[in-house]
Amino acid sequence: MKLSPVLLFTYKRPDQTRQTVEALQRNHLADQSELYIFSDGARTKADSDKVQHVREYLKTIDGFKKTTLKLADRNQGLAASIIGGVTELINIYGSVIVLEDDLVTSSNFLSFCNQALSHYKADPQVFSISGYTRPISGLKNNGVYFTSRASSWGWATWKERWNEVDWTVNDYPHFASDSKARRSFNRMGSDMAGMLDKQMRGEIDSWAIRWCYHQFRKSYVTVFPATSKVRNIGFNENASNTTNRFNSFRTDLDGSDNQSFEFSRDFSLDKDIIREFTRPYWLSERIKNKVLNKIFS
Repeated sequence: MKLSPVLLFTYKRPDQTRQTVEALQRNHLADQSELYIFSDGARTKADSDKVQHVREYLKTIDGFKKTTLKLADRNQGLAASIIGGVTELINIYGSVIVLEDDLVTSSNFLSFCNQALSHYKADPQVFSISGYTRPISGLKNNGVYFTSRASSWGWATWKERWNEVDWTVNDYPHFASDSKARRSFNRMGSDMAGMLDKQMRGEIDSWAIRWCYHQFRKSYVTVFPATSKVRNIGFNENASNTTNRFNSFRTDLDGSDNQSFEFSRDFSLDKDIIREFTRPYWLSERIKNKVLNKIFS
């Protein structure tokens, strides 16, 4: 099996970056994998020291087949960094595995991603592989399930799928006034259409909502593991922002060390699984967590 390169995008969080890298180093395929690290330039003068601190650490990283640092001389922002970095490497290697600097992985994350990339490469309906999942009941520990919403928390994809995406979203004016299409987009979360609106108004800078919109337009699916191979540490108790105590996206990390997975080709969407998957995106759930975090902050 040909291994895909790992792309890690970093900015100004040295402690979380270290945790991300150390977990990745413990992966079974780490010493056989090429690691490309993209370090974005400082957005403000106040960020310069933290960015430099991260870069000093990045220079010490070992444990991979090859490590390549790509240090931006100016701030590009996360969306431009990821779109540019993924495009550059995916056109060379054909597929990539992508992480950001607040994601801790299980020891079998790379195994799962590489095996899934190999297994589904010839299935054009499969848009991407997700390493993260929230807890979903009734699944085998080494199984998978499918949704029509991609995840940006540790993921993988192929050149053909990535290069299809229209990052300018040329058909947005039509979508914005199409109430039926907006309702359909929101079936995978009531936040979807509104997030795309904000992106197109310039209020946020998200590559992921444009990625998800393309998936929606093409009716593609994303493969998720039954047990999460990724945990986001951006809102844990040790993070600088502890006001996000109540969060429906928390999950347990796979501790099984399992290297064998059951990959299904039944791409139908199970209504019970989709209900559990989309619950954190429901407006009522988001309001509840917001209120609780405000009360207990």
